[in-house]
Amino acid sequence: MLSVLLWLAGCGATATPVPPVAVPQEVEPMVERIHWLGHDAFRLDADKVIYIDPFQLAADEPPADLILITHEHYDHCSPDDVARIRRAQTVVVAPAPCASKLGGTVRTVKEGDTLEVAGIAIEVVPAYNVNKRFHPRSPDNVGYIITVQGMRIYHAGDTDFIPEMSDFRCDIALLPVSGTYVMTADEAAQAVAAIRPQVAIPMHYGAIVGSEDDADKFARLSTVPVRVLKKE
Repeated sequence: MLSVLLWLAGCGATATPVPPVAVPQEVEPMVERIHWLGHDAFRLDADKVIYIDPFQLAADEPPADLILITHEHYDHCSPDDVARIRRAQTVVVAPAPCASKLGGTVRTVKEGDTLEVAGIAIEVVPAYNVNKRFHPRSPDNVGYIITVQGMRIYHAGDTDFIPEMSDFRCDIALLPVSGTYVMTADEAAQAVAAIRPQVAIPMHYGAIVGSEDDADKFARLSTVPVRVLKKE
């Protein structure tokens, strides 16, 4: 069956959307707490409200306890969106080039750092392009692995499939799939095979570049269950 799907993809055939796939019971409650806000933006509702790369947010988004920014590009480091959900108690974690854009107090990080914020363990991991020039290898282009209620959640940031991913361990992986600036759906399938999470969630499509077809293709090719979220 997989060979047929691969043949269809290579011929440019249009496939029907992939229906929701059952994910392991132990991670389903956490998956239900993850909200895709479009592009690379997510909100995680747990003991704390956590945003990652907030961009073009709706006006009624709840305030944040923690905001994580992966790099300084405008569609990831958006001062207006951060200001919309930021409160006095909000902790913002971001690479140094983002700090001056965001203002206020920012906990600056770089690739390789580890820290804890309000009981949430944060690992700062590399994110970069290997066959394009948009995101060069830099300590200031990163992804995050956060541990929330015992679950390890990996947000890849803007990246290709990189060798370091073989050493990442997580339960839930949020991976870009659109190509152009990041890895393609095929490359994301290779990444998920290396990382081996319990479930993967596609991102980086539907705004700027990419479409639902990229997410659906990734779901067909993935070796682990994929949950394609609807934008909220």
